[in-house]
Amino acid sequence: MLIALILALLLILSIVSGIYFSNVALKPKTRDYEETYEYEQEKGRIIKDEYEKLLKEEFYIKSPYGYNLHAIYFPNGNSKKTIIIVHGITCNLFVSVKYMNMFYKRGFNILIYDHRFHGKSQGDFCSFGFYEKYDLKACTDWVLARNGKDSIVGLHGESMGAATVLQNLAIDDRIAFCIADCPYSDLFKLLRLRLKLDYHLVPFPVLYIANIVSKIRYGVYLSDVSPVRDIHNVEIPIFFIHGQNDNYIPHEMSVDMFNIKKGVKKLYLAPNSDHAEAYWNNQEEYDKLVGNFLEELNIK
Repeated sequence: MLIALILALLLILSIVSGIYFSNVALKPKTRDYEETYEYEQEKGRIIKDEYEKLLKEEFYIKSPYGYNLHAIYFPNGNSKKTIIIVHGITCNLFVSVKYMNMFYKRGFNILIYDHRFHGKSQGDFCSFGFYEKYDLKACTDWVLARNGKDSIVGLHGESMGAATVLQNLAIDDRIAFCIADCPYSDLFKLLRLRLKLDYHLVPFPVLYIANIVSKIRYGVYLSDVSPVRDIHNVEIPIFFIHGQNDNYIPHEMSVDMFNIKKGVKKLYLAPNSDHAEAYWNNQEEYDKLVGNFLEELNIK
């Protein structure tokens, strides 16, 4: 009787924990929009006067799932080249601003936007790229409608944004190139690692219950989010970038994807850089390598 009671309590605890971790993953606490703008200024990643002088258009793009995606577009003369910069989880479009000049000076128009459930965008939860890849496709639709179907569209993503752009490549062959900065190769693999390091728990059964709960409540299995599977047959050129000292998403995940990627590819492991620090800690080298990558693709 006592053993049965203990097993029942363990089962209940596992189910409750699974529900909790499902919510933590898919409904995280996100950063305030205006506070992020101020924070990025304090860190020197946004120069207010320069940013405010830029010609820009602020608007909303309709997601294929019915909600509105908040976006800002920076036209660059009559350019036929556009880069869409995609931010990471809990952040918003202002963390994408630090990458803008690298592309703007090379003649690119720039589109930045807030993921679903982030910033000024709508949406009830995030899905680590599972639904976001279709939102990104809608952004590409907007760019091509604006600048012509013969225009060039490239993607740059950071963290979850990097995983999103990689997943997007499997559903949208209109993309000319992709730069993925510190992406995870497989969400379930990453969550197993974070569960162990952050909560000191073994994955079974909590993570597996969270996986089922996520499917029931949000329509997505956490185990379905796997950029390494999505890019297996993608031949769009990809530049993988990762901080060598990334303590959140191991740089080996980018190495693994680089190794299985077919066609044109490039890899840069940025020294002295933790998660999402590759550009800020190595600006000149990062800029030069991106420029070389674009030149190799004859995108000038």
